[in-house]
Amino acid sequence: MQIWRSKFSTHAKTPVALTIGNFDGVHLGHQAILTRLREAANKLGIAACVMTFEPHPREFLAPDQAPTRLTSLREKLKLLAKSEVDYVRVYRFNYNFAKISPETFITHILNKELSVRWLLVGDDFRFGARRAGDFAMLQALSTQNGFEVVEMPSIIDNDKRVSSTSIRQALDSGDLQAAKQLLGRSYSISGRVVHGNKLGKKIGFPTANIHIKHNRLPLSGIFVVTVNGVSKSSPSKLYYGVASLGVRPTVQKNGKPVLEVYLFDFNQDIYGLHLQINFLHKLRDEEKYIDLDTLTRQIEKDVAQAKDYLNKLSINLEAS
Repeated sequence: MQIWRSKFSTHAKTPVALTIGNFDGVHLGHQAILTRLREAANKLGIAACVMTFEPHPREFLAPDQAPTRLTSLREKLKLLAKSEVDYVRVYRFNYNFAKISPETFITHILNKELSVRWLLVGDDFRFGARRAGDFAMLQALSTQNGFEVVEMPSIIDNDKRVSSTSIRQALDSGDLQAAKQLLGRSYSISGRVVHGNKLGKKIGFPTANIHIKHNRLPLSGIFVVTVNGVSKSSPSKLYYGVASLGVRPTVQKNGKPVLEVYLFDFNQDIYGLHLQINFLHKLRDEEKYIDLDTLTRQIEKDVAQAKDYLNKLSINLEAS
């Protein structure tokens, strides 16, 4: 998969089948769109291309009201690569992009810049300045701009529309199974292991501190997790542990969110590695304790409960 960061300067030399969206989470609805795109591209003998944006338009236009991120750009691109699309065009969403009229978006970007021959959009798709463009406009201007436009209906799961919003709601309520059902996989956060204040090591629970790029996250609390990327020789090997995601009220005031992972029976230097943390089960909400001794006793209980949970899943921790 090739990734292009577009600035309205390059004109496509080969035609593409295209879909457009934020694709936050790359959930089952997105996956259905990508499958349809790939099928159409194969049938027409052209490349499959995804257009997406960074930052999320609502993060730029109304940051205080923007939804929490399900995936960073890096995570999203990794998930898109699994769908076997040929190209991803990442457009920088800024004031200039926000001012583009729907007509210019069609004639300049879709036609001239991308050479779109087949276009797939969701049933709620809007585009252009003030979101004035819609499917009817795409239909009206498609023929003269050389492409066919197709509308993708919403994907329904258990009478509920699969959407990034519904996944955020599930994560916020701690319902990781509901989120997994809508995503088609466990919710995860990826990041590099960085140095922290070494408090976990001091109290007997050394943690891997994961760098996270966004201060607003869709979930918080203490979780049972699996981790990929610990072993350089076997990146897909799973390790098990407990993760704390939150602001650590016992040790800091008004802190930024921190993701810390305690891996069971593990004592290796993994600074600098890029890990994927998969959230299986929420143990409890984050709490503030009166002192470190009380916090340590609670962590001991968290670890015991996490191991009990994994044992009920018939996971042999000694063999892992």
